[in-house]
Amino acid sequence: MRRRVLLLSSLALAASRLARAEAWPSRPIRLIVPFPPGGGVDLTARLLAEPLGQALGQTIVIENRGGAGGVIGVEAMSRAAPDGYTLSLDGAGTITAGPHLRRLPYDAMGLAHVTRLVRMPFILAVRNNLPARSLAEFLKLRELRWASGGIGTSQHLTGELFRQMSGMAMTHIPYRGTGPALNDLAAGVVDAYFGDPATLGVIRGGQARAMAVTSPERWPLLPDVPAVAEVLPGYESENWYGLAGPAGTPPDIVARLNAVIREVMAQPATARRFEEAGLHPAPMSIPDYRAFLERDSATWARVVQTGNIRVDSD
Repeated sequence: MRRRVLLLSSLALAASRLARAEAWPSRPIRLIVPFPPGGGVDLTARLLAEPLGQALGQTIVIENRGGAGGVIGVEAMSRAAPDGYTLSLDGAGTITAGPHLRRLPYDAMGLAHVTRLVRMPFILAVRNNLPARSLAEFLKLRELRWASGGIGTSQHLTGELFRQMSGMAMTHIPYRGTGPALNDLAAGVVDAYFGDPATLGVIRGGQARAMAVTSPERWPLLPDVPAVAEVLPGYESENWYGLAGPAGTPPDIVARLNAVIREVMAQPATARRFEEAGLHPAPMSIPDYRAFLERDSATWARVVQTGNIRVDSD
């Protein structure tokens, strides 16, 4: 009799969860983009919002809340009701690298992580008159001034990982954002820059050269440019954006979101729009995504500790 009661209770609980998942969403979903409009994170959200909204039968309302390197927006999401109606995009700076650089106002790994959305390499771009014409020649340079968009940014950590693995004598020149760094690269003030896909602009405009990409394989948008790993085995650093909800979001809602997003991003038309923007669709199952976050966090913990990197508290 006791086993029968327990079985019935389990079935009732499962039925309740299924009904809740099927009822969700019954109103618009707020998607917080923790950066201003116009960047890669914002573009990812906007490319996803329409097809995801259609698949869920609700409007996805995008809200840009920039500041503190994305922390303000993710914190706002973390403090929302855990009911599946407030989500945010995130990345290494707010989830896997950020906790090793400064104290965050939320438990990064404790959030309800849904899936990775996209991945893309950083581009190792160099000034036009740099003597090295190949990656092998680049690695033989004795002194190098390389730029990033600021201390603790993904560009900085990517370059620092390269410095640590290559053993090169590299001086880091941090800037306040991507624009100033790219301007000085084009002007020849710095030798190199580890940039996001926005760097394609100065490369295609002939103001800088692409020396390598940081993904483990070559990038279709720059098929003739080698991956760093071809000359520096084991090197890998990719930018990525993921989706999360507040801690305590019902697992059934998280699971449904994961499944729907994977279906949506596998649609040829949607995948093509992402690829054309330089954003490679890369959703994962929930267990695989959790494992990915743990690995990424461990990587940046080592880089930050070895490089003794610190950022000022906001």
